[in-house]
Amino acid sequence: MHTPAESAIRIGVLAPLTRPGWSEAGQHLLAGMELAVGEVNDAGGVGGRAVELLVRDTAADPRRAVAAVEELAGLGVAALAGEYHSVVARAAATTADALGLPFLCTSSVLDALTEQPTEWVARLSPPQSRGWRTYADFLLGAGHRRIAVTTQPSLYWATGTRILRDHLAARGGSVTEFDMNTLTPAAVCDELAGTGATALLLLVGHPEPAVSLVQAVRRDQRLGQVLIGAPAGQPEFAEWATLLGEDGAGVPFLRYLPEHLTPLGARVERALHERLAPAPSFVAFEGYDTIAVLAEILRSHGTDRKRIAEAWPSVTVEGARGRIEFSRTADIGVWQWARPPIQVVDRDPARPDRFRVLHTGCDTPCPKS
Repeated sequence: MHTPAESAIRIGVLAPLTRPGWSEAGQHLLAGMELAVGEVNDAGGVGGRAVELLVRDTAADPRRAVAAVEELAGLGVAALAGEYHSVVARAAATTADALGLPFLCTSSVLDALTEQPTEWVARLSPPQSRGWRTYADFLLGAGHRRIAVTTQPSLYWATGTRILRDHLAARGGSVTEFDMNTLTPAAVCDELAGTGATALLLLVGHPEPAVSLVQAVRRDQRLGQVLIGAPAGQPEFAEWATLLGEDGAGVPFLRYLPEHLTPLGARVERALHERLAPAPSFVAFEGYDTIAVLAEILRSHGTDRKRIAEAWPSVTVEGARGRIEFSRTADIGVWQWARPPIQVVDRDPARPDRFRVLHTGCDTPCPKS
């Protein structure tokens, strides 16, 4: 017997489901959440009440996200979850904090997720400083010390560039920046050929100009030994492989999955694979884990928003990617999953439909440089 809709526990969800957002990431995030909600409801819901997702498309627009948070708060959601784009999530988190609405951020990584420390916001994905320093360590371990980056105006890209520059400089490396607002892909190739850089990182939007940059570099004989990297994760999604084919292989990116899935993780992977074609991305696992955490808090602390926010430090959940617990550090103003898994991965040039793990991040928060 289904629980009546009027008594359902509502969770507000933010996701980029249309352009210019990375809509494929949004679809994977939502698929993971819907899988977890289905399992919760099939098991009787939370205290006999069904869980219902109220989904809003942000389209990567911070203003749309703010309006959605205000709307969802007015609709009486118990908590807010989701979002993939970091700048959008920051706007949502700031608004949720101001409204006293608990927000579990799924995929966004900006260290400064809110303008000031808050008890209302928690996050599953690792902070950008940890993930991107892991990526820099991978580059150094592979012998790359002279790095070039292509960038577009964004707090996320600017912060990533700074993290890479500071971490590499402390270890004898350097970063040269190319502004994609003023350069074409062909001009980037000309500039890159004269820098002596051995790696070019794509800190730009997908599909453009990322796809055109990869194609230009791959076809330039002067740059045959230059590694192309995409720490933000563009190659994770099927669209990348569809648009680039073999050119899209061998491009390392950050992925937040463990080296080996637990039995729960393997079961979730199989279930997600049935919902998504092709294989589920790490973002789908993040979506699943988000609902797993919120469902546990709702079971143990009820639907009062203040009690949900007070539960962040005490919750312990076996997620699809490991045990999830939240803690605070002086430099991160939200409750943070202390040990999310971090990998540097690429598509295997011999089998572009398969991924290779190239580097694994440290198990505890890495020290800052």
